[in-house]
Amino acid sequence: MAKNLDYANIGFAYHKTDKRYISYWKEGAWDAGCLSEDSNVVLNESAGILQYCQQVFEGLKAYRWKDGSIVCFRPDMNAERMFHSAEFLEMPGFPRDRFLEALDETVKANVDWVPPFGSGATLYIRPYEFASGIVIGVKPADEYTFRIFTTPVGPYFKGGAVPIALMISDFDRAAPHGTGAIKAGLNYAMSLHSHEIAVEKGFTENLYLDAGKREFVEETGGANVLFVDEKDRLVVPKSDSILPSITRKSLIYVAEHILHIPVEERAVRLEELKSFKECGLCGTAAVISPVGKIQNHEEEICFPSGMEKPGKIMDELYRTLIAIQDGEMEAPEGWIRHIQ
Repeated sequence: MAKNLDYANIGFAYHKTDKRYISYWKEGAWDAGCLSEDSNVVLNESAGILQYCQQVFEGLKAYRWKDGSIVCFRPDMNAERMFHSAEFLEMPGFPRDRFLEALDETVKANVDWVPPFGSGATLYIRPYEFASGIVIGVKPADEYTFRIFTTPVGPYFKGGAVPIALMISDFDRAAPHGTGAIKAGLNYAMSLHSHEIAVEKGFTENLYLDAGKREFVEETGGANVLFVDEKDRLVVPKSDSILPSITRKSLIYVAEHILHIPVEERAVRLEELKSFKECGLCGTAAVISPVGKIQNHEEEICFPSGMEKPGKIMDELYRTLIAIQDGEMEAPEGWIRHIQ
C-alpha cells in the first residue's frame, strides 16, 4: 500500500524512506552488503571523496503499474554505465549482477513509498559509489562505499510540459578526452556556477559547446539535447564528451522502430540551430523537456514549435516512452525489470 502523500505537490526533492542498501570495498573485495535504516554517512576528514572527488552515481525510477506491480526501466544499463564510470576514476566497479540484486532489495524494502499508478509520481532511485578510504597524497583511495537510497518524487511537469529557454554558456562543461562521458559528481559540480548565471539571466539551463573549438553543440549541465530538422528527422548531437544517456538511447529506438522517424546521430554545429523546427532536453527526471528558444549572446534562436507547448515530434516521443514506462504500451524485450 502506497504512503498517503500529496504526490502532486511533493516536488523533485529528498524524502527519507525506510531502508537503503550499503556495501563496502576493502582489501580488494566487496562485502556481502546489507540494508540499513541509517541515512547518515560517516567519513574520516581525509576520506578520498572529500579530498579528490572520487565519486560516481546513477539515477533511475521505480514505477507502479495499473495492476499494482512495480517495475524499473532498463536498470541493466545503469549498472553497466556506473561500472564503467567507476573504472574511469580508478574505483572498483560494483558488479553488474549485484547492482540489480541490490536494486531489487532496496525497492522491495521501500515498497510502500512507490507512488500509486496515475499519480504522475515515481520512486526515484539513487545508486552511488565514493572513496571512503583515507588518502592525503593524490592517488586512488583503498576503500570504497556503494549505496542506494530512494525517495518519492512528484510529477516533473505540473500542468503539462511548458517549453523552457536555454542560453549558450561561455564556460566549458567537459574537456576533450576528459570526464564528460562518465556520470561523476565532479562533472555536475563544474556546471553549477554557469547554471546560476543562466538562472539569474532568466534562463532555465545552459547549453554547452565543445571545449576544443566551440563550434558544436554538446549538452546541458544535466541533460542531453535533441533536435528536429526541417525534414522531420530527429537529430542527436554526437561527441565523445557527451554523457551516454539511457533516456536518449531509448528515445532513439522509439523514434526509429516505433514511430518510424528517421534519426541522425552526428556532430551538430551551433550555426545549424536556427534551421531546426523543434528542440528538447532528455533525461530520467522529465523524459523530455521541450525547449522553445536558445539565446546565443545577442542572437535569439526561436524554434517554430514555440514557447506555448511541445513540438509535435517531441510530444510523440515523450508520450510513447511514458506509455512504455507506465506499462500502457508493450516494451521492447529487456526494457522492463519486474521487481514485485
